[in-house]
Formats: sequence, structure tokens, C-alpha cells
Amino acid sequence: MIHVTRDLLTVLLGQAAERDPAETNLRLSATPAGDFESDTGLDPETPILTHFTPDVAESVNAVFGVDLGTPAGHGGTRFLSHPDGFLGVSRTDDLAAVVLVAVPPYDHESVAAFDRSGDGVELAVLDAIPPEESLPE
Repeated sequence: MIHVTRDLLTVLLGQAAERDPAETNLRLSATPAGDFESDTGLDPETPILTHFTPDVAESVNAVFGVDLGTPAGHGGTRFLSHPDGFLGVSRTDDLAAVVLVAVPPYDHESVAAFDRSGDGVELAVLDAIPPEESLPE
């Protein structure tokens, strides 16, 4: 089962709707359930998708083959939109351990989770707010 916060999913669906008819492709990062201030009812080590990382440094990636846009240990999940309406994983998709795919009309009923091979994975949407983060001074 894959867990995602409702707020993150809402933002992702909004991004997909704004980019339509172009595809959306974002890296997602998780926060352990134990880091949340409120009780999520999950094991403290359970990852909950809470953030997306915009694709940055693509030209550097192409030259050096190093992904500078994803923090170490993060990004094992991707969010993709398929404006053509295909709710599944295709051969041309950037794959990760888990892929969330959204299709028009980009609402909470038009998104599903899949593993790398394209098999469906249960998606649980949580009404939980991730811990507040700040940049070091």
C-alpha cells in the first residue's frame, strides 16, 4: 500500500491539469509516519508521500550522469500524468519503484498507483499534515 497526503495529491493533480495537454513528470519524496505531529495510525517507519521535487539540473544530468535534483535517498516514486487517458504504466514512462498516474479530469478518482512492472498498488490518501520544515540558518 502507498500512502500520500491529500494536500500533496491535490497539488499534483493541479499541476497535471495546468500542464495538460502536456505530460507531467515529477519525483516524489516521503516522510516517515513517525515524524508527523499527529497520529497517522501507521507504523512510525511507514513512508508517506509528502513532497515533490521539480526536475532541475537536467543539462548537468545529461553531461555527468548524476541526478543532482533529487536528495540522496529520496525520489523512489514518480507522479506522471497521461493526458491521453491511459490509467496505467507505459513503456515510455520514466519508471520508479512506485508510479502514481493521473488522467483527465485530474481529480482524486482519476489517479492510481502502480509498481515498476505496471501492477496496481493500493493508494491510501491521508488527511495528515507533514512536519514543518525550515532551512538551516
